[in-house]
Amino acid sequence: MAPSVNQHISSQLRQLIYYHLDNHLLRNALFFAGRLTAHDPKSSDATYLISLCYFRLGQIKSAYDSSRRLGSTGTNLGCSYIFAQACLDLGKYVEGATALEKSKGQWVHRNTWSKHTETRRQHLPDAAAIYCLQGKLWQSHRDSAKAIENYAEALKLNPFMWDAFIALSDLGVNILVQNIFQMTPEMRKALQTTEKDEYDLETLEELPPPNALTQSQSGNNLNISQLPGSNDPFSISKNRLNGEVKPSLAMFDKFNIGKASITPIGGGDLDMSTLDTPSAAEPNLDTAAFLGKPIRSQQAPNHVVTEPPAAPTRKARPGQGLGTGLTMDDPPKMKSNSIRTHSRSKADSDEASNGRPPSINNGIGERKRTITGQAASAPTSVAVSNGSVSSNDPSAPQRRSVRLFNHLSRQSGKAPTMSKEEMKKKLRATGTKGRSANTGTVGRVVSGNRIHGDSMDVDGKEQRKPLASQSSQSLASDPKPKTVYSEGAKEKEALLILLDLFRKLACGYFAQCHYKSVDAARIYNSINMNQRDTPWVLSQIGRAHFELGQYADAEKIYARLRILAPSRVEDMELYSTCLWHLGREIDLAFLAHETIDTDRNSPQAWCVVGNSFAVQKDHDHAVKCFKRATQLNPRFAYAYTLQGHEHMANEELDKALAAFRTAIAVDNRHFNGWYGLGKVFEQQGKYEVAEQHFRTAAVINPTSGILLTCIGGMLEKRHNYTAALDLYIEACKISPLVLLPRMKQAKMLEKLKRPREAFVELEKLKALQPDDATVWFWLGKVSMALGERSEAIRYYTVAGNLDPKLYIKEQMERMEEVEMEDHDPSFHH
Repeated sequence: MAPSVNQHISSQLRQLIYYHLDNHLLRNALFFAGRLTAHDPKSSDATYLISLCYFRLGQIKSAYDSSRRLGSTGTNLGCSYIFAQACLDLGKYVEGATALEKSKGQWVHRNTWSKHTETRRQHLPDAAAIYCLQGKLWQSHRDSAKAIENYAEALKLNPFMWDAFIALSDLGVNILVQNIFQMTPEMRKALQTTEKDEYDLETLEELPPPNALTQSQSGNNLNISQLPGSNDPFSISKNRLNGEVKPSLAMFDKFNIGKASITPIGGGDLDMSTLDTPSAAEPNLDTAAFLGKPIRSQQAPNHVVTEPPAAPTRKARPGQGLGTGLTMDDPPKMKSNSIRTHSRSKADSDEASNGRPPSINNGIGERKRTITGQAASAPTSVAVSNGSVSSNDPSAPQRRSVRLFNHLSRQSGKAPTMSKEEMKKKLRATGTKGRSANTGTVGRVVSGNRIHGDSMDVDGKEQRKPLASQSSQSLASDPKPKTVYSEGAKEKEALLILLDLFRKLACGYFAQCHYKSVDAARIYNSINMNQRDTPWVLSQIGRAHFELGQYADAEKIYARLRILAPSRVEDMELYSTCLWHLGREIDLAFLAHETIDTDRNSPQAWCVVGNSFAVQKDHDHAVKCFKRATQLNPRFAYAYTLQGHEHMANEELDKALAAFRTAIAVDNRHFNGWYGLGKVFEQQGKYEVAEQHFRTAAVINPTSGILLTCIGGMLEKRHNYTAALDLYIEACKISPLVLLPRMKQAKMLEKLKRPREAFVELEKLKALQPDDATVWFWLGKVSMALGERSEAIRYYTVAGNLDPKLYIKEQMERMEEVEMEDHDPSFHH
C-alpha cells in the first residue's frame, strides 16, 4: 500500500472520530479511535484521540494509562492535557502538574481566543486553559502559592476563565476585580482583524462622498453610465466574489491600511474627510483593482477619481432592435434644464480651459421633456471616451443602455444588480417607455412623474445618476447620515457588554466569598432581570440571605430556584438548612425525596436527607446520611460540619471534634468548622480555647453578628461584663435582624442594673419576633425590676400562653432567682 494512501486512511479515521465526538456518540468515537491506533500505532495523534475518548466516557484510569507514555514526558500536548486531567481525578496531583510543565514549550505562547466558532474549533488547549488546570492540581495538592500563581496567569490571558476566578475567590485572595475583566491584547488584536475584514456595506452605500462639492466645482464630472456595474458614482461597488458582497478595495485600503482605529459605538457621525470615492469595479476588471490598487488620477487632490476607465470597444450589431416595434435610432436631444445648464456650461468652460473635452453627460444626460412627454429637437449627440469623439451614426457601436436592454430582454427582465424594489421604483418614476420604429421619438410619459431636476431615463432600463451639484443638495437635505457600524465595532460592543456583566457577577461572588453578604445581594440585584432570574444567580442571592441569618428570605429565593431548575441539586444543602432553622419538617421531607430521586449519588442530596432526619431529632440516622455525603465527596467540608453538629446533639464530643477538624482540613476558610470547634470547647468548659476558635472564625467572617455574640459569651463566662456588652452592641449593629445578639445585650443590661435600656432592647425584639415566649418572659422580668408589677404579670401571662414549659407561675414566685437558659437559635449548620 502506498504511503500516501495510508495518510488518507488516517485522515478519514480522524474525521470520523471528530464527527462522533462532536455528535456525542462517544462509543462510536472510541471504536474508530481503536481502528486508528491499530492502523498507525506510532502516531501521537492516535494516542491522544483514544485517550480523549476514554476520558469523555468517564473511564479515567484507561485515559491515564493510554496517555501516560506520551503525556508524562510532555511529548504530545494533547496527551499531556488528558494525562493531567486524569491525574486530577485520580488524586495524582504532582504527577499531572509535572507533565504539563514538561510540555510548556508547546503551549506557553498558544492562544486560541476567537478561534472557536460554529464552523471551526481548536482541539488542543491554549495557555489559559492549561494554567487553569495547573492551578487546580496545585490547589488540590494544598500548595496555595503555586495555585494562585497559575490562576492569575490564566485570568491575564483570558478574563472569561471563570473557574480560575472562582478558585481565587474561594482561596480568599484579595484581588481587584475591576482590573481582571478588561479587554486583553489578544481581544484587541482579534477585533482589529475583524475591523479590517468586514464592514456594513448597506449602511455605507447610503453615505454621499466627501468630495461631491469638489467634483462639481472642478468640473470633473464622469459619465458613470460608461462604467459597467455601477449605479451610483458615490457608492461602494459590490464585487461579487465567490457569491459574497465585498467592499471596494479603495475603501478597504483607506480604512484598514491607513487607519487602525475602531469605530466607536454610538459616537456621532462618520468623519467624511477620511473616505475616498470608491471606483466602480466588476470581477472582469484589471487584477490590480483586487490587490488594493484603485485607479486614481495623479493630478487630482484628495484621491478624487477624475477619469473613468476606457469603455471596451464593441462591434456594431445593426438590425438588432430594442424590442417589439423598436429600432436602433438614438433619441433626439432634449433641451437642458435651465438650472443645470448654467452649472454644466461653467463646468464645460473649465474643461475647455484645461484642455479636456466636455463630459458625455452634456449631450445625453440632461434632456428635458415637453408637456406632451415628447422630446425636443434632436441634434447630434456627442460621446467622449478617452478624448475621442464619436457621432450617433447608425453604424456606430450601440449605446450601453441599448445593449443592457437587449441583454435584459434575453434574461427575462432580470437585472443582475437591481432588486425588485428598485425596478418597481423606476417603473413608477418613468411610466411606460418606448421608441417608434419610424419617427425615432421618445414614447409618451405621464407628465409629473419625475422629480424636477432628474435626468431623463431614455431607455427605461438605466437610471441616470445625479450630478455633483445635485449630490450636494441631497447632502444638505439629509444633515444626519447614518453612523457606520462595522462588524468589528459590533463585536467590540458585545464584548464590552459581556465584560461588564461578568464584572458584576464577579464582584458579587467576590463579596460573598469575603462574607460581605449585604454588598453581594445588592450587586446581584443590580443585574438585569433576565440574568438575575437564573439558577446560578438566584443560588448566590439565597446564599447571601442565608449568611445574614435571614432564613425566611433565603427560603423564598430557593423556592423560586426550585421552580426554574427542579432537577438542580447544587446548593440544596443550604436550602435544607434554611428549612431546618424554620422548622419546616414537611417541606424538608418533600425536598429530600425529590433530591434523592433526582441524583442519588450527589452529596448534596444526602445532606438534605440528613437535615430532614435532624429536624425530627433523629440524630443517628442524620449522622449516617452525612457520612454518606462525605463518602461521595471526601472534600465536601459542609457535610463534615453537619455531621459534627449531630454528634454534639448526641453529646459525642470527641466525634464532633474529629468531624469539625476534618472540615477545617478540607477547607481552612470554612468558618463553620472553627465555630463548631469553639462550641465543643465551650461545652467542655474550656472558655479561653473556645474564644480563640470563635475569634478565628470571626477573622474569616467579620460580618457575622453570631460570632461576635459567641466571643462576648466567652467573656461573660469569665466575668468580663463590660467587654461582653460592647461586643453584643457591635453584633447588633452588624446583624440588626438577628435575635441572639439583642437578647444577649438585654440580659447583660439587666445584669448591670440598667433595666430601662434593657426594656428598650426587648421592645425591639418583640417587634421582630412577637411570638417568642422568651422575649415576653424577659419583658416581665425587666418590668418587675422597674417596679411595674401589673405590666410584668401581663407579660408573664403572654409568655405562659406561648410556651407553657416556661413554668411562669414558679418564675413569678421566684423572679429574683430566675436564671434562664440562653436562647441560642443554634448556629447549627
